[in-house]
Amino acid sequence: MADQEIVERLKIAIGLGCRRGISLTALESAIADALRPLGEVEVCCIASHAGKAEEVALLALARIRGWPLRLFPAETLAAVQVPNPSSRTANAVGTPGVAEAAALLAAGGRELLVAKQIHRGADGLGVTVAIARMSPRRKIK
Repeated sequence: MADQEIVERLKIAIGLGCRRGISLTALESAIADALRPLGEVEVCCIASHAGKAEEVALLALARIRGWPLRLFPAETLAAVQVPNPSSRTANAVGTPGVAEAAALLAAGGRELLVAKQIHRGADGLGVTVAIARMSPRRKIK
C-alpha cells in the first residue's frame, strides 16, 4: 500500500459582527482577509449575535458555503471575556464583543487565533471578524 499524504488543517469557528444590510461580498472579503495568514483551515461554523438571525448576507453566506450558523443572545456573548471589548458595541447590542465572543463560544471556549479585525466594504458598512480554534490540529488521511 502506498504512503498517503497527510494534511494538517485547523478546525475553526469564525465569529462575525456586521452592520445591518451588509453585502455578501463584504462578508466574504473580510473573512478571506482574516483567514489568509492561517493557511489551510476547516471552517466548522460561523457565529454571531442572535439579532442577526434575519441578516440576508449572513444567511446567504452560511447557505452558499455550507457552514452552520450559530447565533448567541447578547447575555451569553457578554459573559465571555474578550481581549478587545468595545463600549460602543456594548451600548448598541448589549455586549462588549460580538465577533470574538461568538467565535470563542462556537469553538467551545478554546484559543482565539485571530483577534477581531474590522473591515469596511465598498458600501462603507463594517464587518468585524474573529477566529477561534475548535480543536488541536488533526491529521486527515
